[in-house]
Amino acid sequence: MTNLQPSRRRFLAGLGAAGTAALLSGCVTATSTAKSSSKGAVTLQSNLSAPQAKAAMEDLAAAYAKKGSGQVSLNTVAAETFRTQLPTYLTSANPPDVYTWYPGSVADAYAKKNLLLDLDDVWNSSPDLKRYSKAQNTLCTASSGKKVFVPATYYWWGMFYRKSNFAKWGVREPKSWDDFLALCDTLKSKGVAPIGLGAGGNTTWVASAWFDYLNIRINGADYHRQLLAGRRRFDDPEVRKVFDRWQEALPYFDPDGTALAFQDATTALLNGRTGMMLIGTFFADAAPKDALDDIDFFRFPVIDPKVPLAEEAPTDGYFAGARTGRHDQVADFLRYLATAEAQEIYIKGSSGTVLPCHPDAKDAGTPLVRKGRAHVEQAAEITQFFNRDSSDALQPTADTALGKFLAKPKSVGSILTDWQRDAQKIWSA
Repeated sequence: MTNLQPSRRRFLAGLGAAGTAALLSGCVTATSTAKSSSKGAVTLQSNLSAPQAKAAMEDLAAAYAKKGSGQVSLNTVAAETFRTQLPTYLTSANPPDVYTWYPGSVADAYAKKNLLLDLDDVWNSSPDLKRYSKAQNTLCTASSGKKVFVPATYYWWGMFYRKSNFAKWGVREPKSWDDFLALCDTLKSKGVAPIGLGAGGNTTWVASAWFDYLNIRINGADYHRQLLAGRRRFDDPEVRKVFDRWQEALPYFDPDGTALAFQDATTALLNGRTGMMLIGTFFADAAPKDALDDIDFFRFPVIDPKVPLAEEAPTDGYFAGARTGRHDQVADFLRYLATAEAQEIYIKGSSGTVLPCHPDAKDAGTPLVRKGRAHVEQAAEITQFFNRDSSDALQPTADTALGKFLAKPKSVGSILTDWQRDAQKIWSA
C-alpha cells in the first residue's frame, strides 16, 4: 500500500503540519562518534534502544555493509538522552552523520538553523523515493523547499490491552466515551486499575497522548495543529473542555501511573495489574515476543460524532547533519534506508508493529498489524504527536503542565495560565 491514500483523506494536511513523543527508551549503549572526515564508516546516532528495536537496527547496519558500498557505525542512545542532546550532536565539532528522528515541524526547526543536510540529491537520485507519496514528500520538505528527511516507517496509537485478560474479565472493547467509562467501572469493581499511564521516570511525555486525543476528539485535528503552532492559546475555553473530560477518567488511572515509565507500565498491563493503556505500538518492543499474539487495541473513544475522526500515526526515519564530512557516503546510506529491503529488515528484526513507508515493502502481516493499518486508513485526518506537531522545545512545557494536572486536577485554571506563559516564551524565541 502507498502511504495511507492521501487522496481519500486529509492525511496530507496532517503530515504537512506535523512535527512526541520520543519513540523508545532504554540504557545508553553509545560508542564514540567517528571523526568527521570524508573516509570511514558513516556514524548513525539511534534512539531506538529497546532490545528488539536495537537488534533490528544492528541487522540493518550489517545488511548495508554486506552490499559493499560502505560501512555504518551504530551508536544507540536512550531516547530521552537523545532528545535533549540532539542540538548538541548537530552542532558539535565532530558530529554523527545520520540520525533517527522525526520529519515535519521538528525537522524543519533544525533545518531553519542550517543544521540539517540538504537531501534533494538523495530524493532526486533514488528510484525508491521517487515513488513515495505526495504526503510523504510534503512531510519531508522543509519550509525552505529543500528535502531534509528520509521516511522509513509509521505506526499508530490506540488503547492497547491483552486479549486473554479482557476474556478473563468478561469485558469487550467500548465504542463510545460512555461505554469506555462503563468498562472502567467494571474493571475497577474487579480490583483492576483500569487505565495504565507510564508517564513516570524519563517518559513523562506519554501523558501528552491523553491531551492530544481528547483535544482531537473534542476540538478536532485543525484546532490541535493551530494550538501547537501558537495560533490558539492553552488557556482558551476549548482547552479547558479537554481537561473537564479528562477529569471524568482520572479516577480510573493507575495510582502509580506517574511513577512508572512506559516500559514498566507495559509490564503492569501484560501482568493484568492494569486493564488498558493509551500508547503507540513501539511499546511492543519492550514486551516479550510470546506476548505479541495476545495484544490487541481499540480506537480511542469518539466523544463528539460531529468532529471528523482523527488518529495519531507518527512517521519515523532519518536526517543527516549539515556538518557531516561524508556527503557521498551519507547519500548512499540514506538511499539504502529508503528501500523496501531496508524497511523489511527493520520490521522483521523488531516487534513488527510498525508499517513501512515504501509502497512495495511488506509489513509483518499479523492480525494486529492488519487491524492497525485499517485503523489509520479509516481516519479522516492524521496527526503525529504533541512535540512532532509543535517542536521538541515545546514538549517540556506539556510535561510540566500535565504532570501538575495529574497531581492537582482542581488547579487546572492556574496550570493552563502557566502553560500558556511558558509556551509563549518558546513560540517567541
